[in-house]
Amino acid sequence: MKSQTVTGGGGIKLHVVETGNPQGKPILFLHGLSQCTHCWKKQMESDLANDFRLVAMDIRGHGLSEKPKDAYGDTKLWADDVQAVISELGLDQPILIGWSYGGEILCDYLRHYGEEHIGGLNFVGGVSKLGEPVFPFLGQDFIALAEGLFSDNAEESAATLQKFIRLWFHKEPTMEDFYFFLGYNTIVPPYVRVGLFSRSIENDDILAKIKKPVLLTQGENDSLVLMEMAEHHKAKIPHARISRYPEVGHAPFWESPARFNAELRSLASSI
Repeated sequence: MKSQTVTGGGGIKLHVVETGNPQGKPILFLHGLSQCTHCWKKQMESDLANDFRLVAMDIRGHGLSEKPKDAYGDTKLWADDVQAVISELGLDQPILIGWSYGGEILCDYLRHYGEEHIGGLNFVGGVSKLGEPVFPFLGQDFIALAEGLFSDNAEESAATLQKFIRLWFHKEPTMEDFYFFLGYNTIVPPYVRVGLFSRSIENDDILAKIKKPVLLTQGENDSLVLMEMAEHHKAKIPHARISRYPEVGHAPFWESPARFNAELRSLASSI
């Protein structure tokens, strides 16, 4: 696994990891709220690496990327982060994978850079709205955790993160997995989570313009981002394909990695 630093929007330093076949079709993974590149472990360490160039980035404020204050409200900054990784690493028509909040980042990117530099998109339990417009598409148990996720009180924050992680899964995660996730969630400062959710935005106009291939991956038992979000995306992007995962929650790439990797391989091979 190769690690490197890329300068993103506003000069922020972004941590990026890469593995796989340098000559293969590039796939760029963008994680969600409070996560990091490690969430893609079952893809980065899979046989996808034999054929594809796999790249994952810690989005601003997360993982080993810089965590400035007041640097999360501008759609152009988020778009510049993604374009910086594409440009600096020389990714030729990459497939962009956006999990959860990563779906919003995909929309930020499309708003400012369009589809010229990418080959396709995969929304994985992805949102395309923020603020009040997204509430009808979120699970009530997740909404109830917001105050704790934004808390500066260490005890409250830790307790809430544990509930947050358990909400991702339809089946209880192993203790090993649970503490693996908890570890990298806790290094994200609460002000970063506040910053990510301080935005209010609609992207239906952007979705309607997408022409490149789109896969909508959705767990049928997702307690965070409801199936209605994927169905909304399908309505706005008629050529998109919804892949529904029964008995799976918010992280199909972790709960059902064999199927997820096979479908990603199929998408990448078709472009």
